[in-house]
Amino acid sequence: MIGLDTGVRDFTIRLVLQRAAVAGRGVKRSGIEINKTIEFHGPADITRETTDAIVNAANSSLLGGGGVDGAIHDAGGPAILAECRQIVSKIGSLTAGKAVITTGGNLSAKHVIHTVGPIYRGGGHSEAGELASCHRESIRLADEHGLQSLSFPAISTGAYGYPVLDAAPIAIAAAVEALGAAQHVKLVRFVLFDISTLKAYTRAAERFANSDSASSSSSLSSCKIEKGPS
Repeated sequence: MIGLDTGVRDFTIRLVLQRAAVAGRGVKRSGIEINKTIEFHGPADITRETTDAIVNAANSSLLGGGGVDGAIHDAGGPAILAECRQIVSKIGSLTAGKAVITTGGNLSAKHVIHTVGPIYRGGGHSEAGELASCHRESIRLADEHGLQSLSFPAISTGAYGYPVLDAAPIAIAAAVEALGAAQHVKLVRFVLFDISTLKAYTRAAERFANSDSASSSSSLSSCKIEKGPS
């Protein structure tokens, strides 16, 4: 279903996740409960996001790097790196698909969730599973900390070489799955740096909404697209 949203002006499109409100004690009748969304923004700078957390496409050392990783550390200041060093002293390096959480330092977001995306090696080395895990683990960790919103970049599609046309549907399906199961997280936002990446993700979202996958989740009854003002 395609819908037009005239009240919100800061997204390109969004997926609205719907689930059945089952009749029972305290609920007069069954109906549709709409309380979770996945938004797609761009071109945009994730370091300026005001969601409860932003997700950092980190490297396994957790000590900063280039791209989104470097930009988040630069904008957030030394407090983020200090907490990363504490985490590394306890667990060592972070493996692909896992996630940890730190302060947001000087960022508007209160927290940074650091996850390590897979390095793309042709697609036959568990890259898809690790990329999906990045999104599931990040949302799970946000939910575990009682957060209501978080923003993702396009994980692994930069220096790690994951083709964006392949990465986008994996990221979206994993986010829908994890968000549907979350107790606290209500909003997931994909903040895409350039037009080509934004188009890849929005087209993947539209395909997902019109696919059988959108209704196969046990926690959702339906999923629809709403388009923001052009």
